Amino acid sequence: MEEMMYVSISPHIRAKEDTRSIMRDVLIALCPAVVASVLIFGFRALLVEAFCVVCCVALELVFERICKRPSTIGDLSAAVTGLILALNLPVSIPLWQALVGCAVAIVVVKQLFGGIGHNFANPAMTGRIVMFLAFSSAMATWAPAATNPAAGLGSWYSPATVDAVATATPLRYLKDGALGGDYTILRLFLGTVGGSLGETSALALLIGGCYLIYRKVISWHTPVAFICTVFVLSLLKGGASFAAAEIFAGGLFLGAIFMATDYATTPSTSAGRVVFGIGCGLITCLIRFFGSYPEGVSFSILLMNILTPYISKWTMSKPLGGVKQ
Repeated sequence: MEEMMYVSISPHIRAKEDTRSIMRDVLIALCPAVVASVLIFGFRALLVEAFCVVCCVALELVFERICKRPSTIGDLSAAVTGLILALNLPVSIPLWQALVGCAVAIVVVKQLFGGIGHNFANPAMTGRIVMFLAFSSAMATWAPAATNPAAGLGSWYSPATVDAVATATPLRYLKDGALGGDYTILRLFLGTVGGSLGETSALALLIGGCYLIYRKVISWHTPVAFICTVFVLSLLKGGASFAAAEIFAGGLFLGAIFMATDYATTPSTSAGRVVFGIGCGLITCLIRFFGSYPEGVSFSILLMNILTPYISKWTMSKPLGGVKQ
């Protein structure tokens, strides 16, 4: 009997990169933001980050054991989800609330939809949104930049000992028309302001983004389109200083580089990624300029994730000799 051979349709592409190597590069790219978070907010930042990583890995392992699925914790995707979620949280967040965010990200958004590659939205981003809706007070309580990171040693376990206040953030001042307090463009760029652990230092995030582009883990299309759209619209609204403050403040760089580039939830074509980035930037500005909430990055990415299949279809190139479907 002749042996049958089944071959999938072209193109047949073999790449040396696998999920583990890609996720390892993402973890490396996030290291500058982790270091910056400890320098800016103290050592409790490291506890929150480690806690979220361990919880996400453990939740994935337990869920897969219960469902009798093969373990996927070795691909490092759960660790990446945990770290990105932690970088979206304030340093004073109670650890049990962080655990809720991890459960939403891993169990609800990732595993219940079939695991990595099948989720409809970025798990870490969705976990952050659920936490913001459920724990709005804790998620809007920002600790000022620590003058001495060692001061955070006493705050490792108890968020009550963290010097955190519900104060006006740079984005709140910008919503009123201009930067207030002692905020400057340089401070926004370096990250020595109140905010979530990993979103304040645009410099650290930019270093990580350049590394990912150099390693060809992500393409430039979505981050550049996203950030440039926010800059141009802000420039039209308030001038150059206002535009610079808008792109450096809040979670724009974190969202554009590490969440809007998720393989499973963003378009597969280069043109589609540009459209996706422009859409994210437009929605972000609409929320920031006209909404009651000063930030809009996470919501904009989530809304555009819903449109991803349509954007991919609309921007897909037609094969040579193909007919329109």
